[in-house]
Amino acid sequence: QVQLVESGGGLVQAGGSLRLSCAASGSTFSIYAMGWFRQAPGKEREFVTAISWNGASTDYADSVKGRFTISRDNSKSTMYLQMNSLKPEDTAVYYCAAKRGRRAVVSAAYEYWGQGTQVTVSS
Repeated sequence: QVQLVESGGGLVQAGGSLRLSCAASGSTFSIYAMGWFRQAPGKEREFVTAISWNGASTDYADSVKGRFTISRDNSKSTMYLQMNSLKPEDTAVYYCAAKRGRRAVVSAAYEYWGQGTQVTVSS
């Protein structure tokens, strides 16, 4: 079992940047594919990006392609989400998630979740 803790959220102006971190503990981090999801008020949780266990493969939602970058450092048991050119529509609670096996773009495939970190982008 793995425990996940997100950090790095906050308030930023449109066009700005934030870097989220997801620190894992309790299990061997490198066996898990990882993902970021987000949920805005009144909306369903949506896929943002995912990364394979070794960082070699990634997926991105169309809405964040070219602006967000996912990465991981298995030696630090940490995953990152670099968010650039932020827009007000990126405002949401961002969650990291872990699953064994291949990365996935659907939230139901993930076994473990963090508590979330709020990202607010002002216009």
